[in-house]
Amino acid sequence: MAGSITPDRLPTAERRRGGPLIVTEDAVLLDDLLRLCAAAGAEPEVHHGVPEHKGGWEGAPLILVGDDAATRVRGSTRRPGVYLVGKDQDDPDVWRRAVEIGAEYVLRLPDAEGWLVERIADVAEGAGDQALTVGVIGGRGGAGASTLACALAVTAARSGQRTVLIDADPLGGGLDVLLGGEHAQGRRWPDFARSKGRVAGSALEESLPELHGLRVLSWDRTDAVVIAPEAMRAVLAAARRGGGAVVVDLPRRVDEGVAEALAQLDLGLLVVPGELRAVAAAARVASMAGMVLQDLRAVVRGPYAPGLDEEWVARALELPLAGELPSEDGLLAVQSGGAPPGGRARGPLARFCTEFWAQALAGRGIS
Repeated sequence: MAGSITPDRLPTAERRRGGPLIVTEDAVLLDDLLRLCAAAGAEPEVHHGVPEHKGGWEGAPLILVGDDAATRVRGSTRRPGVYLVGKDQDDPDVWRRAVEIGAEYVLRLPDAEGWLVERIADVAEGAGDQALTVGVIGGRGGAGASTLACALAVTAARSGQRTVLIDADPLGGGLDVLLGGEHAQGRRWPDFARSKGRVAGSALEESLPELHGLRVLSWDRTDAVVIAPEAMRAVLAAARRGGGAVVVDLPRRVDEGVAEALAQLDLGLLVVPGELRAVAAAARVASMAGMVLQDLRAVVRGPYAPGLDEEWVARALELPLAGELPSEDGLLAVQSGGAPPGGRARGPLARFCTEFWAQALAGRGIS
């Protein structure tokens, strides 16, 4: 693989920003808006009219104007991010007031509460670039998908980028074990299995074990739990909001939770050994994953059966070839000593991952 973009150019999130400006004298509406801000992890600034201090109106990342305050903010500087909020579902004059203050949206509570919490949380966390999110799937058992997933994450983290590695395979043995961090302090999947709604990105990241410069969401050593689609959606969305790189190690079966993970990927890598039975098994995996994931590519590794090479395997699967996964002498011995896959910066596996990130970013139009 070749490319001109290096991993240090991975997208990063903007710095954390302040909470919204609330303008209202309606005590009931204010209580509702404060409750929604708390749910989004935001600390708002509250005024009865346009703030008198410099930059109070123009500098606020989001402005929530109560119906009662529309006349008091009329004539203020027109700007994006102004929402007119009220509780009267049948007010015929609401659109006129919205036009007068230049509001982008008219929101009626409680109907718009879920949507508004999302917008407030975006403001509180800083709605920067979404992480480049890559999923890795084995074409058959033992294909090396988990090793590649760890190496991709370690390579991205080594460049100084914010990186999250998510283990979505409850039967895979745990990526924290593969990284030598099974005893590291932090939350595992069972803590998030029942999550619904929005998970704050900063809270997720701070709660996870940190290994080799990246955050890892893996499994504990108790019985496997089922991850509901809502939980997978909430956790992956939170991980992606922080920017940088997110790598997801996926199982070969596709249930509702895995389908949700596939739907949030930018691209997927199907790791396929160069043998006929592996190609046949990988074809079934590709068929299932391809029903959800639009960009699925083959990563092929040797040794090869007679007459096969990486291009033959990719053609047989009707997938683009992402590259040939190199072998690395002494990898198991290095891992037993505590070094992660891809931990040797000049090793063939790390070089493969570095070039992969370059090519993926170039295809995304990031420079």
